Amino acid sequence: MDYHINESEYRLMDILWDVQPINSMELVGLCGERLGWKKSTTYTVLRNLGQKQILQNENAVVQALVSRGEIQRQESRDFLKKKFRGSLPAFIAAFLQEEKLTKKEAEELQELINQASEGHDSQTER
Repeated sequence: MDYHINESEYRLMDILWDVQPINSMELVGLCGERLGWKKSTTYTVLRNLGQKQILQNENAVVQALVSRGEIQRQESRDFLKKKFRGSLPAFIAAFLQEEKLTKKEAEELQELINQASEGHDSQTER
């Protein structure tokens, strides 16, 4: 399923993923403290996310229906498609023009590449 959320919706979800399940009034309080939102703003965003089936608010208890990882994967794919024609190597090349990786970051990325490649190889061998 495709999930498309705006920045405000993501900010609320980022709080929710850390504290769920949570009473809706407590979430309103957290959004007020962390985001400077009024009660009406929080409830509008909650309603929108509920309509998108990304969270549920039943009996004043709010809980995510979609994980942080699912949203991040969707947004990453959308970003690559929109900005880099779906090319991960083009994104990495653009990123690395201005940034330097630490040795640890390079090793972590290499491990991720190895894991992804091994998974792809085993699927094609079947």
